[in-house]
Amino acid sequence: MRRVLLTLGAAAALTGCSVFGRGGACTQADTDSEVSVVWRPADFGGTDAAVIRVCVEDRCEEQRSGDTDNPIAGVSVRLPDDIGAVTVPVRLKVTAARDDRVVVDDSRRARLTEQHPNGASCSPEAWTATFRADPAEGLTSPEGLSPQ
Repeated sequence: MRRVLLTLGAAAALTGCSVFGRGGACTQADTDSEVSVVWRPADFGGTDAAVIRVCVEDRCEEQRSGDTDNPIAGVSVRLPDDIGAVTVPVRLKVTAARDDRVVVDDSRRARLTEQHPNGASCSPEAWTATFRADPAEGLTSPEGLSPQ
């Protein structure tokens, strides 16, 4: 029995996700490499009053602005998992749902940062960036964005 436990412990240590490792046990959280844009639906004129479109290079995703009763909404553009610590162009275009009038048209460059949701020595590894869509400033830092 002792030999089996030692063998299992050695195998776990070699995988980098040992219960006895530096960061403790690896969790099972999953994550994707992506650029995310978050916003307050109330900032864009009422429930589903706008369409938010986010593009990273040639990949785009869009979503209605959301219900003003919800404090935060968002959309993410998925990237290849092995993209690495590169800088990518991000474009935000917000149009009024009623008349297709452009409310915000902005672009920035995002430096992707490495994320390890299960601990530094555990997989998966993802590369991410997050912005806030602001009606006056376009793409900004999400820092300070709170549900209130």
